[in-house]
Amino acid sequence: MSESLAWEIERLPTGIPGFDQVCSGGLPKNRSAIVAGTAGSGKTLMAMQFLHAGVKYFDEGGVFVTFEESPADLILNVKSFGWDIDELIRKKKIAVVDATPDPGENNIQAGAFDLAGLMARIENAARSVKAKRVILDAVGALFPQFSDSNLVRRELHRIAAGLRRLNLTIVMTMERLDEEGGIGRFGVEEYVADNVIILRNRLEQERRRRTIEILKFRGVVHQKGEYTFTIDRLDGITILPLSAIELKQGSTNKRVSSGIPELDGMCGGGMYRDSIILISGATGTGKTLTVTHYIKAAIEAGERAILFGSEESREQLTRNARSWGIDFEGVEKTGLLRIICRYPDVMGLEDHLLQMRRDIDDFKPARVAVDSLSAFELAGSRRSFREFVITLTSHLKHKEITGLITNTTPMLIGGESVTESHISTITDTIILLRYVELHGEMRRGLAILKMRGTQHQKDIREYLIDGEGMHIRDAFRGVHGIMTGTPTYMFTREREQLSDMFTAKPLSLDE
Repeated sequence: MSESLAWEIERLPTGIPGFDQVCSGGLPKNRSAIVAGTAGSGKTLMAMQFLHAGVKYFDEGGVFVTFEESPADLILNVKSFGWDIDELIRKKKIAVVDATPDPGENNIQAGAFDLAGLMARIENAARSVKAKRVILDAVGALFPQFSDSNLVRRELHRIAAGLRRLNLTIVMTMERLDEEGGIGRFGVEEYVADNVIILRNRLEQERRRRTIEILKFRGVVHQKGEYTFTIDRLDGITILPLSAIELKQGSTNKRVSSGIPELDGMCGGGMYRDSIILISGATGTGKTLTVTHYIKAAIEAGERAILFGSEESREQLTRNARSWGIDFEGVEKTGLLRIICRYPDVMGLEDHLLQMRRDIDDFKPARVAVDSLSAFELAGSRRSFREFVITLTSHLKHKEITGLITNTTPMLIGGESVTESHISTITDTIILLRYVELHGEMRRGLAILKMRGTQHQKDIREYLIDGEGMHIRDAFRGVHGIMTGTPTYMFTREREQLSDMFTAKPLSLDE
């Protein structure tokens, strides 16, 4: 073992989904951490989840010291997450210390509280449940009228040092005045604790977006920057660590069918099983039909598939599939297909991602289709949408699931959408569906823009849509500029006619 590893500080896993990835293994053990944030950022919930997860996953007792909210309200608020704190108290797994001030109590500069008495209460509670974790919730309420920041710093240091002597890992929650201001009200709180974690609850495009940032971890490494998180009734706080995703997905040479034989031939025999496929085209070009063929191919292969719809209802999708001779409803009853439709605006992108991951992990499909991704693009900021796409596609690749996503381009002919520039580098295959105007008639063309790891046909081929689905025909010949939306063409017979027209015998001078 190297010297650096031998002296590495021991970590205490938090049990909060995603957070241990961000802090590279957990909180430094037997040290103090501040969790600071504005109102509604999730400070108390994160602290209670840290305590509850310690009991649930690691059989570690904990103490919750509340300085502002009554224990009864605290216990009631977290019951919606399925956390029965009353039961854990009865089993002597968790102890709650009520340090809230009495109604009408006047706090003065000298301090109306007995710090020694408080520490004794916490110590007794910790021993009664064999605690390894302790929470000091809203600890700033201890000093409501203090103006001397040095006094606050000294008292906080005394509390942290006293609890560390009991071999406890300490989490203190504190209020911030604004999202980008100082850590605490007194400006000294961040210097007392070994570790500082900031929770933010920003308003972006009329939606709240929560993020978490590790400002400092003394003596240990951690991930830098902000990470989005969401609050869910089933899992509590879940952090979505985009930059902590490692590119360690497996790869395979096994191919799967797209459900369209001609397209499989253009792709060299089908799509790679663990690939992400983007179908991009204007409205009416057949993107949902392509998804239907793709789902049908999975069903015929006896594979499970999930179809996430964001623009059409389940009834519309099943009706459209029925018109092409595919019984989605019947297949759902066999357990091979699950159709999940959610309108993008009903929740944030982080919540959508959490729900989709949960659906995938529960159903365990071999294929996933998302129709359409561009609807999610309008439901969040540019950054949050990119994080949503990268995290979702990385999850599919990690599970070795074939993923097909559609995107609607804003222009009927030619053009590129923002979505394509967002995610073109993280997709393995891009198939473009375009309208082609020839001789005053609107026709359709298909091209494979890229396909990683294999040769593919470069032609732009015409395709037709009828009652049986999509049929890919021959390539367009003698036509240029289809992808730009300004096709130009000239046929041999036209050239001959033009040549005859301007090669007539010249007139003589007498005529």
